[in-house]
This record gives sequence, C-alpha cells and structure tokens, in this order.
Amino acid sequence: MATRTQNRQSNRTASRNSSRSESSDARGRRDNRSAFSWGDGAGPVIAAALGGVAIGLAANYGRKALMQGLEAAAGDWDEILATEHDLALAVFDKMLATDESQTFKRKMLLMKLTHALDKHAHQEEMVVYPALREANEKADADQLEGEHGYIKTFIYELKNMGPSAPNWLEKVREFRALVSKHAHMEEEEVFPSFKESMTDEQNRKVTGLVNADGFWMA
Repeated sequence: MATRTQNRQSNRTASRNSSRSESSDARGRRDNRSAFSWGDGAGPVIAAALGGVAIGLAANYGRKALMQGLEAAAGDWDEILATEHDLALAVFDKMLATDESQTFKRKMLLMKLTHALDKHAHQEEMVVYPALREANEKADADQLEGEHGYIKTFIYELKNMGPSAPNWLEKVREFRALVSKHAHMEEEEVFPSFKESMTDEQNRKVTGLVNADGFWMA
C-alpha cells in the first residue's frame, strides 16, 4: 500500500511539473511574439486583403482602359479632344435642364463636369500646348492655357455658391459660353493649322501622349 501511495504521489508530481513546463513554454512563445506580429491564423486574412487590393487595382485599370479606349477610337489627338469638348457641353446641357429642387443631381453633374474638364485640361497643358510652343505657336498656347484659369474660377464659384443658389443656372450658362468659345477656337482655328504643319510621326507622337495622359487622368 505504501508503495502504491508513493507511486500515485510521484505521478501527480510529475504531471504538475509537466503542466508547469507546458505553461512556461506557452508563455515563452507569447512573450517572444512581437506586439506587431500577426497571429497564427492571419495568413488567410492577409491573403484575402492582398487579393482584394489586387482586384481593386485591376478594376480601376480596367475602367481607365475602357474610358480612354472609347476616346482613342475617335482618332487623332485633335479628334479626341473635340470629342471631350462635346461630352463636357452635354453635361452643361444636363445641368441647365435642372431646377432648384434637384440639388443632389446638380452636385453630381458638377462633380462629373469638374473631373472631365480637369482631365481634358491636363492633356492639353501637358502635351498639346507645349507642342504648340515648340512649333512657335506660343501666343495661341498662352491664350488657351490662360482661359483654363477662368474655367477653374467658374468651377470654384459654382462649388461655393451651392446648387440651390438662385443664380446657379445663370452662372452655368456663362460657364458654358466660355467653354464653347474656347472649344471653337481650338477646333476651328488653332488645332487644324497646327495639325497641318505636323509630320505623320509628330501626329502619332502627340496622339500617343494625349492617350497616355488621358489614361492616367481617367
């Protein structure tokens, strides 16, 4: 009996020592883990997050490619920019068809117009106007780029006055008239003569640069 009792006590002691050892090992593993380390089950979470980012980037690139692809189908650089003029004027017409009760629609249309004009201006200011200056057409380039400043001023004023302002439509009409006049000068005067003086290689180069800039701004 004494022997069996001693054996049971020895077994309980060994079991307690083993449990303490396991607990110590577990604490050691926790202590060694940095506060910034990921948990053991974080792998699938990280993979899913990275996958979501990749899908988002792919969708964004797809959207850009679709938008600029549709514009590129218009033809050369001057035809692409003329198409963008038409699209912007169409947004103006939608804005002019609203009333004071459609404040949300006015905000959305102004946002769309702002993005379209910003993209268009960037293509011209970063590609076409520098090419005009290089071809000794500095006066036209400076005048057209200066008008972009007034376009930005109109956007600023419309945003500040708010879509419910009683003179909102009047301001939109003034804005549209400026953009229409600006587009007419480009399409009927400056761009045709500039394109006529270009070689086929220069025309392809400017077209490629306008498309590339438009892709990143889309």
